[in-house]
Parts: sequence; C-alpha cells; structure tokens
Amino acid sequence: MTDPSARSLPAPGSFDVLIIDGRSGSGKTVLAERAIARAQLAEQDPQLLHVEDLYPGWDGLDAGSRALAGVLARRGYRRYDWIAGEFGEQIAIGPELPLIIEGCGALTAETLAAARTFAGPATRVTTLWLECPAAERRARALARDGDTYAPHWRRWAAQEETLYARTRPWLLADRIIASGR
Repeated sequence: MTDPSARSLPAPGSFDVLIIDGRSGSGKTVLAERAIARAQLAEQDPQLLHVEDLYPGWDGLDAGSRALAGVLARRGYRRYDWIAGEFGEQIAIGPELPLIIEGCGALTAETLAAARTFAGPATRVTTLWLECPAAERRARALARDGDTYAPHWRRWAAQEETLYARTRPWLLADRIIASGR
C-alpha cells in the first residue's frame, strides 16, 4: 500500500524551501528522505537540514526552533554533537539548491518569514504539518531510537506541547498530512 504522506509531497522543482514539521515519530525524516529521493530522480540534489542538529540537547526544542530563522539568514550553522554534548561542525547552506528542512519546531512564523527570503524575493516555500496518533508516534520513535530516546520521551513531549501551543504550525502549513495508519 502506498503511504498517503508520500503522495502529498510537492513535485521536485516546485519549491526552493520545503519545511516539514510534526511531533516526534510522526514521519518527518522519512518524508524528507522521500522528497530527496524524488528530487534526485529529477536530477536535483537538495540540501537537508535536520532541526535536531540545532537543539542544544534534550531540553533544547524551543532553542533549536528559535535558532532556525537565524540559520537561514546566515546560511549556515554549527551542528550539535549529541555524543559530545556541544556544537561542533560548521555546515553551510545556500540558495543555489533546494533546501528541505525537517524536524520538530521547523514551522514557525519566524522561520517561514526567513525561508521566504532565503533564496531571494521569489523564493517558493512549501510547508507540511504531519499528524499521527500519539501511540503510533511513540512506538515509531522508540523503535527508531530505542533506549536512547525512551528516558526522554515524556519530557520531549512536554516541550512539544509548550512549543506547539505557542507556534501553532498546523495553521501555517500549506498541507496537513495524516501519516498514521
């Protein structure tokens, strides 16, 4: 059976920036990987920015989300090293290639404004919000990250509640996609 979220992806070449947001385990990374694969079939090589590279640790959802607009303005960031517990490698992003941004906290009014200017005044931005039942999201996230994520699930979910109550990304999304069964 075909995943309905994959059918909701914008066509390669129809966006300069694609923003994919949703709660942990909703399928953002998988959908971003599918968008990259489709773009590569169309002979494009998009850049990928995981918002988790901006979180300063397990209590950093809000900080990482807030940092994203500045990353777009500066066209670069230092990637967070989850093992070392500090920011390290410098990553450059540029407007010459499509940019796919995925992660919890990716879609805010500030990020959307920054994305619209990232590649110039005619920048085409497409935004997606993924919906998935909580039990399925939790099962997916724990299957993906296992013991690494299990002790942090509740506190991360609490951060999501706080952030999403403030930013309400589903209201900014071009499309809301049901990614659950």
